[in-house]
Amino acid sequence: MVSKLPRLRVDDFDYPLPETAIAQVPVEPRDASRLLLLDRERSRPGAPALQHGTFRQLGDWLRPGDLLVVNDSRVIPARLRGTRRGGGEAEILLLRELAPMEWEALVRPSRRVRVGEHLTLASGDAVVVGGPAGDGTRAVRFDRHPHGVMAAAGETPLPPYIHDRSSSSERYQTVYARPPGSAAAPTAGLHFTAELLASLKAAGIRMASVTLHVGLDTFRPLEGEFIDEHRIHTEWYEIPPDTSRAVAQTRAGGGRVVAIGTTSVRVLETAERGRSAGAESATGWTDLYITPPHRFSTVDVLVTNFHLPRSSLLLLVTAFVQAGMSGADPHQARDTLLAAYAHALEAGYRFFSFGDAMLIV
Repeated sequence: MVSKLPRLRVDDFDYPLPETAIAQVPVEPRDASRLLLLDRERSRPGAPALQHGTFRQLGDWLRPGDLLVVNDSRVIPARLRGTRRGGGEAEILLLRELAPMEWEALVRPSRRVRVGEHLTLASGDAVVVGGPAGDGTRAVRFDRHPHGVMAAAGETPLPPYIHDRSSSSERYQTVYARPPGSAAAPTAGLHFTAELLASLKAAGIRMASVTLHVGLDTFRPLEGEFIDEHRIHTEWYEIPPDTSRAVAQTRAGGGRVVAIGTTSVRVLETAERGRSAGAESATGWTDLYITPPHRFSTVDVLVTNFHLPRSSLLLLVTAFVQAGMSGADPHQARDTLLAAYAHALEAGYRFFSFGDAMLIV
């Protein structure tokens, strides 16, 4: 009789992290960040096979015929600071458009701001705060086009663990960012420079793009006692036809699909799930919540940053590690990944958005 593994708990994905390990500013140039290679096939439970390098050496571990898939979403100036009519400050973090003049947002202080209350921004624009829009968010309505308001009064929404705000807002954008819509950067792509991309192309490594506008779950910790109790927020995605063809050609030709970041993984795996169900659309909303175990249908290699404890991103990376470790169960994959994290901390790697990167093969 095969014993059933215990349910994975949220506490299983916690780990000690000194505040000094959280990167406050990015390194320059972008590709000077460190890169930790985790070889899944050579790893054993709790004993990851690791190598050290820098991000500009990425091509040393890739092959001609591989395909990089990047998320080209651009971060919008989604943080708005306002004043309440009765005095006091309030803050709005825009997440996604609900209607031409209405957005879903996080509002702080949420309990004090009443439904129907008007906030005045530094630009003089007025914002009306509505009722719940789901997942602890509120609907907010503008008196003119929201993108004009953001241009006049918005700030780049750096994560709350970044206290040093001296870096240029463009440093929180990837060099290939195009369509605006994210409330947070797809941070694995922050390490690329135009020169590195050109050198990879010259080495026979192609690049294709998808779009996923990053929303609430970047900011929200796992909820509940067990990981299967958490529900992920929906985010809008698009896969251009050229990218779909490039993925198919890469796999047919024996190349590897290299996802740059967890957002690219979610788009590619969402598309594969849709195709399996007979769907033809390459755009829509995804609420794909990847937890171990998970069968990855498209992604062969992952480039990612070091993620927050107790986060859905850490679960996705654990699932990817397990998928490449023959015979490993979810608990063993978690032990392997967290052992790699512990090694990175001992070696002085920098964590989170402005930190260093991992390459998982």
